[in-house]
Amino acid sequence: MTKRHEEGPSRNEDEYFAKQDAELIKQMRAKLDADRRQQERKQSLMKCPKCGGDLREEDIGNVKVDVCEDCKGMWLDAGELDLLRQVQKSGGNVFKGIFDLLPGKSSSRK
Repeated sequence: MTKRHEEGPSRNEDEYFAKQDAELIKQMRAKLDADRRQQERKQSLMKCPKCGGDLREEDIGNVKVDVCEDCKGMWLDAGELDLLRQVQKSGGNVFKGIFDLLPGKSSSRK
């Protein structure tokens, strides 16, 4: 029995370690893929879908909308249009807030 130990690992041991290595590689690949997806997502957050410029949040009638600093495009998240409609129905002047964000207006833009 000592001869077998001196000869090296058995076939079963080789298979066991090969399976462990394969599982470890699979886990490392999944982590790298998840990290890459998260990094790509971070790079695309708060970027204008039209020109790629940086977006900043602006308040219009207690609703936050995203405005591109470069092309001045205005982007709404899910549900924000409905909120703007509610503000308008309740007597708020949503359009004044929107027009204040347009280029060429001397408003309190940041």
